[in-house]
Amino acid sequence: MRKKTRKNLHVISRVEDGSIAAQLEIEPGDILLSVDDQEVEDIFDYRFLIQDEELVLLIQKGGSGELWELEIEKDFSEDLGMDFENGLMDDYRSCSNKCIFCFIDQLPKGMRDTLYFKDDDSRLSFLQGNYVTLTNMSDHDIDRIIRYHLEPINISFQTMNPALRCRMLHNRFAGDIFGKVDRLYEAGITMNGQIVLCKNINDGDELDFSLQQMDRYAPVLQSVSVVPSGLTRYREGLYPLEPFTKEDAEKVLDQIERWQTRFFEKYGLHFVHPGDEWYLLAGRPIPPEEQYDGYLQLENGVGMMRLLMEETKEYLNSLDGDERRRNVSVATGTAAAPLLRQVAQQIQSRFPNVSCHVYAVPNRFFGEQITVAGLLTGQDLQDYLKQQELGDNLLLTSHMLRSGARVFLDDMTVEELENSLQIPITIVESGGRDLINAVIGEDKL
Repeated sequence: MRKKTRKNLHVISRVEDGSIAAQLEIEPGDILLSVDDQEVEDIFDYRFLIQDEELVLLIQKGGSGELWELEIEKDFSEDLGMDFENGLMDDYRSCSNKCIFCFIDQLPKGMRDTLYFKDDDSRLSFLQGNYVTLTNMSDHDIDRIIRYHLEPINISFQTMNPALRCRMLHNRFAGDIFGKVDRLYEAGITMNGQIVLCKNINDGDELDFSLQQMDRYAPVLQSVSVVPSGLTRYREGLYPLEPFTKEDAEKVLDQIERWQTRFFEKYGLHFVHPGDEWYLLAGRPIPPEEQYDGYLQLENGVGMMRLLMEETKEYLNSLDGDERRRNVSVATGTAAAPLLRQVAQQIQSRFPNVSCHVYAVPNRFFGEQITVAGLLTGQDLQDYLKQQELGDNLLLTSHMLRSGARVFLDDMTVEELENSLQIPITIVESGGRDLINAVIGEDKL
């Protein structure tokens, strides 16, 4: 067995009570060396190798350094009940591109270090839904995806024009990915695609060309989202991209809707989906639920508004209104504010003594072209809300916070914002039920 370097030691961080690992007296700090005498490269190998009903683990005890060979009999696919210090069980792969629209390149200096890490790791596509460019994937990586039949994989295509893709990603090898996509398609690996649209670059005729070429991968490629590039005010020295206007958004929607008609006639699915921002920018109604083909790209901002509307309507219809009294406020980005105001009105129609004021907070930190709630900083919220009437409780979406922490992008904490505004803050998950319960105080009863 090849000796591992220290950085690839699979150190166990947690053992679930009552699990197989706990019964075998595996403890945090122990090290997994092999499964069935096979070295574990990363989390994919581990998940694949532990599926069998009979296993042999080689564990090095963290305290004594003893080697334990543990024979296991279990149900097929039953988990062992242990986590590792490194969630991928390997180093994270950084991005080898310098995309002309990269949001990280548009961050100001002085933010926390983790915000500047550009990941382009195919494993995060399966584990977290990240979109990857495939530019740093080897044949070995593709072999493992096919062998383990890992799906869906989310791919940032940007364009199907190889020369243009090289230019957009600023990588001379970026046009070489289509052989990899062919292999995934031939193996039946379900894919989702993304096009980050840049004005006068990959829109118009180039977008038509890309969607025409993507047709050959459907329906294994089950969806393609088209989202506008996000432009902050920190673009000095970067590629001169232009923001999309209302008229541009109308043209993009008309173009995509023509393609949706063609794809639906051919496959019974709409295949290509505009991000919600296009409808908000164009001032058009959000499409009906059936147009989203089951919300395949929610995490990419496709259909989130419609889903919120549907969840809100369904949950409100299940509630009996009453005379409870509440006075709360909601702070969000300028894009979502009109929809949330509609939700607030619907709540008040059933709970007439519940007052909910929705504030559209402009993004001063990144620039007012950035309209989503998830990119508002604590400072933006503080500066805008300090002169507002906030009622008894301020509601904020969890998208504003660092994952697993009560910290905004600029490292201001929720507690610091509470102290500054002198009001309790409730963090709300994205679902319609969660929002309504927070507004009417159901979670406090």
